[in-house]
Amino acid sequence: MSEDRDTLTALAARLDQLESRQHIVDLTSDYCHGFDKRDFDRFLAIWSEDCVWNIGPPFGTFRGHAGIREAVLDVLWPAWEESHHLSTNHIVHFQDADHATCVCDVDCIGTLTGDTDCQMVGATYSDTLRRTAGRWKIVQRDVQIHYFNPIPGAPLKAPQG
Repeated sequence: MSEDRDTLTALAARLDQLESRQHIVDLTSDYCHGFDKRDFDRFLAIWSEDCVWNIGPPFGTFRGHAGIREAVLDVLWPAWEESHHLSTNHIVHFQDADHATCVCDVDCIGTLTGDTDCQMVGATYSDTLRRTAGRWKIVQRDVQIHYFNPIPGAPLKAPQG
């Protein structure tokens, strides 16, 4: 009996970790969709109340939901006319059942407001995550920007059809 209970407990823990891993990866997808589609509620929902978003130069560090609101509505969306984030290479490590870290890479292509040339940004996101009341949220995201380059003569245009 005890062996069966131990097996079920171990199996439940493994299932929880698999589901948690997928939810953590989904947070990055919600970040990308929320930002690019300008869905602020979706974007804000990924962050804990006490979050820190350290974007680094030239943008800065933003704290809490008020900081996220300032970063997105006052700094980033006004700067970006259009953006398309693509995230990949997620590596998730669990400290325990309710605390994890995740590192992933992101490419972002877009246009800055008032500019017709495409911009290409490559970065790495390093996240600290916490599950509270059954929901995973980002507590801290550190962004390391590897490059932020214009692509002259390459405007983003809808397909001609």
